[in-house]
Amino acid sequence: MNIPETNDAIQIKNISFQYGNQNVLENVSLQIKKGSFLGLVGPNGSGKSTLIKLILGLIPLQSGEIKLFGERVSKFKKWERIGFVSQKANSFNSGFPATVFEVVSMGLYGKVGLLRFLNRKHKQLVRDVIEQVGMTKYMHKNIGELSGGQQQRVFIARALVSEPELLILDEPTVGVDSASVRQFYDMLDQLNKEKKITLILVTHDIGVMTDHVTDVACLNKTLHFHGNTADFEGNQDLSSFYGHDVHLVTHNHGGH
Repeated sequence: MNIPETNDAIQIKNISFQYGNQNVLENVSLQIKKGSFLGLVGPNGSGKSTLIKLILGLIPLQSGEIKLFGERVSKFKKWERIGFVSQKANSFNSGFPATVFEVVSMGLYGKVGLLRFLNRKHKQLVRDVIEQVGMTKYMHKNIGELSGGQQQRVFIARALVSEPELLILDEPTVGVDSASVRQFYDMLDQLNKEKKITLILVTHDIGVMTDHVTDVACLNKTLHFHGNTADFEGNQDLSSFYGHDVHLVTHNHGGH
């Protein structure tokens, strides 16, 4: 059966989730349009990671419904349409014996099979995405020799090599220096605007985020806000979302 395409990359309806007796998500509904750049924010323990795991089908739904490109997550098979970059900075084994090219190639295993060799077209695709994230001159370096920011670019390239339409990034700038963070956000802008990739960015960095994203969803068990960036910045109830005072500081990189 053909699933009719919608204008939504993700539709979330009435999601609730518990670990034991602890409510983590309560009646969350959210639509994420194709081509948007969504910043998903909220305090620690607000349910952000659980929501991402539900979207990716890593844990089963307890109630409600999630559709990916119009298809229920439980039936969804075309996972190559979705790329995921996790929080890697604190857990990545820097002694892992692989070059940048080899790490990025791993992103094609879902397409070509784990034990299949890459053909010329696949290898060119790997080179293209490495260039896209600005890491061409490091292509044959060992991943462990790179800085945190450079490693994170490589992991984005690995997610991009399967040519996804949706890219989900979970706290991707943890452990990355501020100069690299600025370049990193500029790269995400480019992916969103030029490649038309739908982006979901889970982050604590509200200030930097609001200079780049098109939409914001603020989660703290329930969905407290979902709208465009301007409305989010002008919202007086930001502190109540977090349960404590929050000062929204933007970092306009144009120099003011």
